[in-house]
Amino acid sequence: MLIEILAAAGGEAAPQNQFGFMEAMEQGGVIAWSIFGTLVIMSVGSFYILITKLLEQNKIFRQYKAVRSSFWRANTLSEGATKLEKNSAWRQLVDDALAAEAQHNKMTDNLEAHDWMHGSLARSEASINARLASGLPFLASVGATAPFIGLLGTVIGIYRALINIGLAGSASIDKVAGPVGEALIMTAIGLLVAVPAVLAYNWLQSRNRRIGELLSGFSTDILANITSRGAVKPTVITKTSTQQAATAAKTAPATASKA
Repeated sequence: MLIEILAAAGGEAAPQNQFGFMEAMEQGGVIAWSIFGTLVIMSVGSFYILITKLLEQNKIFRQYKAVRSSFWRANTLSEGATKLEKNSAWRQLVDDALAAEAQHNKMTDNLEAHDWMHGSLARSEASINARLASGLPFLASVGATAPFIGLLGTVIGIYRALINIGLAGSASIDKVAGPVGEALIMTAIGLLVAVPAVLAYNWLQSRNRRIGELLSGFSTDILANITSRGAVKPTVITKTSTQQAATAAKTAPATASKA
């Protein structure tokens, strides 16, 4: 109380230190705002890629159900292609296979014709997989570099804080804790940007691998169907066939016990 009275009597106000994110950014100037803006752009770009790729993958999985339920019920590949959505990955494989079939008759060697059709389907798969993988390198780059960008902001902030402390001639805890704590905020922001990007990259990659497996199996079925002139087709799984299989599995033990 005596100190406050003496300070008021002397007309001197007690010094007040203002700490916070905005204060740190204002003191950091152009460098701090540039680093923060870079991290914001990286975060927005990561979530944009995550959402768009997730929608694209869900669409491919949804279209695959139509392939399994209706495509192989058609008499020919051309007829089955009309049941698939245009500009879809599955329609692209069928169209490329039909185009390769139209060209393979020009080859006199049967082995070369088979290799030609197999190579055409492989190229089609590769183009689809490349399209699915677009944008994922950005997620990998964000996950790898965002912590270091945030650390750069922290280093610059601590350097600035040490200079101010040296100019003030005092290294008390109230002059050290605030500036250093504000500088560490940039590292935290960098981690908040990097962690979601890494998780999104790994998740999308695993889903792309599953799509790649489905595409490879579908192209193999198409190649077998073409080379066998429509005789070889995969088993179409429907709700009716699943129910019939379950009923047969239940009645089999009963029949065996009676025997």
